This record gives sequence, C-alpha cells and structure tokens, in this order.
Amino acid sequence: MLRRSLKDRPSHPINFTPYLFLLPALAILGLTVFLPALQAFFLSLTRYDAIAAPQWIGFKNFQRLLTDEVFWKTASNTLLYLIVVVPALVFAPLGLAILVNRKLRGIHWFRLSFYTPVVISMVVAGIAWKAIYASNGLLNQFLKTVGMQDGIPWLTSPKWALWSVMLVTIWKGLGYYMVIYLAGLQSISPELYEAAALDGSESWRKHWDITLPLMKPYLILVAVISAISATKVFEEIYIMTQGGPRNSSKTVVYYLYEQAFKNLEIGYACAVGLVLFMIIFVLSIMNLLLSKERGFYNR
Repeated sequence: MLRRSLKDRPSHPINFTPYLFLLPALAILGLTVFLPALQAFFLSLTRYDAIAAPQWIGFKNFQRLLTDEVFWKTASNTLLYLIVVVPALVFAPLGLAILVNRKLRGIHWFRLSFYTPVVISMVVAGIAWKAIYASNGLLNQFLKTVGMQDGIPWLTSPKWALWSVMLVTIWKGLGYYMVIYLAGLQSISPELYEAAALDGSESWRKHWDITLPLMKPYLILVAVISAISATKVFEEIYIMTQGGPRNSSKTVVYYLYEQAFKNLEIGYACAVGLVLFMIIFVLSIMNLLLSKERGFYNR
C-alpha cells in the first residue's frame, strides 16, 4: 500500500527560476569572495613572495605565528582596541541619541552635526586629526595656554599613540551608531514613559527602567558591529602612525598589510588573515545567536 501511494502521488517538477535569478549574484560572490578565500587558505600553507612560484611548507606559517613577538604585540593592541573602543561606541552614542531624540526647534541640525563625521572620508579625517595632534597643533596649543608648555607627543610616543588613534575611531563612529539607536528610541511608545512617570520613574531613572531593557537588541547589534570594525581597523593607523612608534599602535590588519605588501611574505600574511577571519567569524556567529535569543529579528 505504501509503494502504491507513493506511485500515485503526483510529482511536481522542480522550479529552477529562482535559482536562475540567484545565479549572477552567486557567480559574482564566487569570483570576488569565495575563490580568493580559498586561494588565501592555500597560500597560507606555502612560502610565496609574488615573484617565484609558491612553495609548499604546510603549517610552518602558523607555527611561526606562535613565536612571532610582533604578531602578539599587534594582537594585544587589537584586543586593547576592542576593550576601549567597543564600550565607548556602545554607550556614548546611546546617550547622544537620547539627547537628540527630542522635539525641539532645530534639532535636525544637531543630528546632522553629530552625523557629519560619518560621511567624511577616513583619509581626510586622519589627515585633519594628524594636524591637530602635531607638536604645534591645535591640542598642544591649547595645552600651552593652560600652562603645559611641552604639550603631549600624541602620535610620537608609545604611551599615547594608540590612545590617540582610538579617539579618532570613537569620534567618527558616534554619529553612525547614534542613528541606529535613534531608530530604536523612536519605536518606543511615549505612553510607556508617561506610565513610568506616574510610578515615580523620572529623569535618568526612566531610561534605566524602560529605555535600556527595550534597547537591548540594538545594544547587542552595535556591540557586535563595532567589535568587528575594531578588529579590522586599518585606515587610521596607516594615515596617522604607520604602526609606530616601536609597534605601539600596530594592529593585526596593519601587520597583515605590512607582511604582504612591504615584506612580500604573502604566505605568512595569508596565515595572519586566516586567524583574523576566524576571530571575525566567531563575532558574527555571536551576533546571530544573541540576536535570535533576544528576538531581534522578530520585532
């Protein structure tokens, strides 16, 4: 009976039309993303300088990573970048979004002014901040007027270089994440704040009781996005410090660039890139899991 029922069941032909529409996008992704990724994985197992043919060396590049002091220095710099920049870009834009989420005359101009750094090219912003950080720049001129005659070597001291670059990253990202939070804040019903006021929650207390719980999905989203961006920071380092002084501001991505295009150790650079890919992959999986757990996609 089961065989007969299976034979009598009408067969539906497979509709290939949706796959045909997806084919151009898959072909472009295959040529620009998947194929280069496979090539990078292969090259990470070789010694390659872009001149001679790749020489198979197995996992020696990854063994070299374990004893490479400069790599671990860049890894610690990248970790410090995550620890400092990510919390700043999670909470500071939220406070900024709360401030501009008001029905005041001309509030759109304030929002625009805070968002302006986002649309400025990182090259232009880096050159401008490099001039501000110069020994005779705006910051040191201000410090001299308040009594600090020597100023601060913002970009030329191992103590200050990385922190100075972090400040630029935070400054440029504030407006971008502010807009994300602003969209979330405007989806919260004003009636909730009115009910909280009747219960005695006023001023900052209402944001603790209402805003933060309802903004958790956005907080998680911003945390993961900013963490991924922080692990890939490159332009600020390249323009402002070139990884110096004494590797104090060098990050993993800049070290990868240095090994590939300055030292022509492309195989070793691919090994560094593979490690970076695994870190970003883990952060992306965390984003998906946390977002689903919080019901972000079902809102």
